Amino acid sequence: MLKPDEITEINLLNQFNLASSLEGLKIHRHEATQEVVAAAERLHARGLTTQPDGGYLTSLGLDAAEHSQALLTILRAD
Repeated sequence: MLKPDEITEINLLNQFNLASSLEGLKIHRHEATQEVVAAAERLHARGLTTQPDGGYLTSLGLDAAEHSQALLTILRAD
């Protein structure tokens, strides 16, 4: 079973646009929930993103986001 923290991290990975490596995410501390801010920091600490507040995907992050988004596509298929 996934923990709430893991679900938040996966949700962040699913927000990255895989069609463009020049498009990143910016997590604004004053607008985002504490859970989202903490998830962004954990993804950065694990080497999946370039910045603790989002940034761009690293090569490892790109692999993770591709798998995450592929799984979501499969689960949402009719």
